[in-house]
Amino acid sequence: MSSFASYPSLKGRTVFVSGGGSGIGASIVEHFSAQGSKVAFVDIDEAASTALVKKIAAAGQSAIFKKCDIRDVKAYQSVLAEVARELGTITVLVNNAARDDRHELKDVTPEFWDERIAVNLRHAYFAIQSVAPGMKQAGGGSIVNFSSVSYHTMTPNLSVYQAAKAATIGMTRGLGPDKIRLNAITPGWIMTQRQIDLWLTPESEAELMKAQVLKEKVYPADIARMVLWLGADDSRLVSAQNFTVDGGRS
Repeated sequence: MSSFASYPSLKGRTVFVSGGGSGIGASIVEHFSAQGSKVAFVDIDEAASTALVKKIAAAGQSAIFKKCDIRDVKAYQSVLAEVARELGTITVLVNNAARDDRHELKDVTPEFWDERIAVNLRHAYFAIQSVAPGMKQAGGGSIVNFSSVSYHTMTPNLSVYQAAKAATIGMTRGLGPDKIRLNAITPGWIMTQRQIDLWLTPESEAELMKAQVLKEKVYPADIARMVLWLGADDSRLVSAQNFTVDGGRS
């Protein structure tokens, strides 16, 4: 990470990341920790999250893990308040948590719809509701939401996920007064271990490289570095924007 930018404004800043135990979220947690931020994250995967905390500690940095199911809004908001008490006012919120399980239209029930919306959209709204008063009192803050290129590329069997990720863009443009900057990142196909294990094949990789302008696979660190910039004062007058990081695919 030393060959990339360092942001003095992030040192000592309290940062909260949802879904920080693995994949893109884990990379975000690592990158903010390396900047000297006070980082806390939630996840339901205790083993992966504990391993991440140990990895960060071995590098001479720190991060705090809180186990929480973000579908439980009351419990989630309680964790956000707890982190603010322990580390100080949260002035960077990263709404990363999501899950892109495939599903066919014919199989979607109202219960499935509600659960997928809770995982992919609802938690972000109520996290914003929870941290906004503290950010306002602190004189401002930065919130980063996550959309997905899947609804642009019309990825099959992801209709509920795509609905949530499209709605994220609208939510990003509908909030953000009181010097609270609210932006979205739209990742392309990011090579997390989950994506590699479940869906990457020689054929799908060839199709991806054909679609992208930049002929390299995009990795979690590429997303994390964009989040760093949005969290730092360097982007102080950037708000209500969507940044696509997909190698020029869409």
